[in-house]
Amino acid sequence: MDRFKGAGQSAGKSIYELALGNEFSKLHPRIRERFSLHSGSASAAVGRGTMDAVWHHPLAKLPLHIGTMRNIMFPESGASVPFTVENYSYKDRFGRETVTWIRTFRFPKRIRRFDATMIFSRSRGCIVDYLGNKQHLAVDLDMEATAAGGIRLRSGEQRFYEGWAGFRFPDAFTGQADVEEWFDDEAGLFRVRVEVKSPLLGDVFRYEGRFENSMERAGIAVPPHVLPIRTERRE
Repeated sequence: MDRFKGAGQSAGKSIYELALGNEFSKLHPRIRERFSLHSGSASAAVGRGTMDAVWHHPLAKLPLHIGTMRNIMFPESGASVPFTVENYSYKDRFGRETVTWIRTFRFPKRIRRFDATMIFSRSRGCIVDYLGNKQHLAVDLDMEATAAGGIRLRSGEQRFYEGWAGFRFPDAFTGQADVEEWFDDEAGLFRVRVEVKSPLLGDVFRYEGRFENSMERAGIAVPPHVLPIRTERRE
């Protein structure tokens, strides 16, 4: 049974408001606006800016390169990298409120994407982040409001799904992500910091920078380029 269809308590609420509960009101107004998207809001959040630094561990180059086949991270590093992030909200084919996270990094010789789609899972009691354009990886996210009114996300259990197969990754072979986004009132910009660590390698991948956000009218149709190629029902 689709547990999201007809779920009246989520009507008009974003998945982040469901996940944070009362803490959602502690977010900075500009952060709260960005994370208020839901399928009925007919708007999108589009950020454009620069990543001051993008870095990866040399020993992670091969797995990161493999990840580019599904738009999951990448093996490039650099400074002052032009960046966009596209957040659209819609109901997926299973009726679940979904938010896109399409991050595009424009390196001098190559454009890379880091795609994800997020839902709120009632059964798991948290946001589930499907990484990549085929939703092969499902990651539980722990979320909190920071003292400065930003939002912080930490990854938890990670699962792999393909066809009939599905399994949980052992902790030793996963990358733990720590993401923080906040609004810098003095600069009038959003700032973001992303770090991925591994029990085996330590720091694996990170980027940080700033961007301006525009709340845009999305209309009824979500642009095809932000939608996953494949949608996974299992959470």
